[in-house]
Amino acid sequence: MLPLLPWLRRMRHGLTLGVRVLATDADDRLLLVRHGYTPGWHLPGGGVDAGESAAAAAHRELMEETHAVVDGPLLLHGVFFNPRVGGRDHVVCFRARVTAGPPPAPNLEIREIGYFPFDALPDGTTPGTLRRIGEWRRQLPLHEAW
Repeated sequence: MLPLLPWLRRMRHGLTLGVRVLATDADDRLLLVRHGYTPGWHLPGGGVDAGESAAAAAHRELMEETHAVVDGPLLLHGVFFNPRVGGRDHVVCFRARVTAGPPPAPNLEIREIGYFPFDALPDGTTPGTLRRIGEWRRQLPLHEAW
């Protein structure tokens, strides 16, 4: 079950749009976040605000959640349907090389961040995250659902 505020936001809006970023550092480690409101390790990202492009939201969410800055272009990985969130949620997933900033202090939204080698991802990496990694790194076909 979603916490109250995200649930209310989703119920007030029609179609919802989010972003996630397959972000890697100069050592080719993947940036993941652990939220305070849902279990597991996720790609950094969040909702696209009214009047904001998906790319701008990706840059903003990376900075807010992890203090990472994109080096160069964001590359579109795909657009995915997230049926578990009200039947109207879509996620735009980008790939990017990032430079780490000073690690943010844990807070209610983001409990922990980490950079992980692809062959040593943390226990609890979410199924959607693992699907996106497989599509990218192992050239698996894109799956339409998050």
